[in-house]
Amino acid sequence: MYYIGSTNNIEQRLAKHNAGSVPSTKPYRPWKLRKTEIFDTKSEASIREMQLKSWKKRSAIERLLKS
Repeated sequence: MYYIGSTNNIEQRLAKHNAGSVPSTKPYRPWKLRKTEIFDTKSEASIREMQLKSWKKRSAIERLLKS
C-alpha cells in the first residue's frame, strides 16, 4: 500500500499517520517514508500529487521509488 500526499511538515504528518489519527490510513500502519520531493510552492506540490495519484498502476509508483 502506498500513500501519496503533500505537507509542509513531513515528520509531523508521518507521526499522525502512524498514531492512527488519520482514519483513511489507520488500518495500514505502520507507515514508512519511502520518497520525498521538495517544491517551491504549494501549487507545484499539488500538481505533482495529482499527477502521481492519477497513475493507476502500482508498477508506475514502484518505478518512481527505484529512481
